[in-house]
Amino acid sequence: MHLPLTALRNGETGVITATYCSSAGQQMYRHKARKRWIKHAMAERCARRLNDLGLTPGTKVTVVKSAPFNGPLEISVRGSLLAIGRGMAGRILVDVKR
Repeated sequence: MHLPLTALRNGETGVITATYCSSAGQQMYRHKARKRWIKHAMAERCARRLNDLGLTPGTKVTVVKSAPFNGPLEISVRGSLLAIGRGMAGRILVDVKR
């Protein structure tokens, strides 16, 4: 079952199947070419950030703690603890066997 990382509860583990990076907030630019460039640059930066954190397809991820009021998630990846925001965590799809 493929779910966003934000759907996992504390202590649940999943394997990353895909990452989905798109940008939001670029509607403020009126020129279409600039809008496309900004959207592409933001998506590329998101993908690079996830890759730098080690959040690549096939990686095992465990949710250690979920902060209340839509706060960040503390996750365990490759022996390291990371805190990532819900926006970024929602872009990571994981395969969970329940």
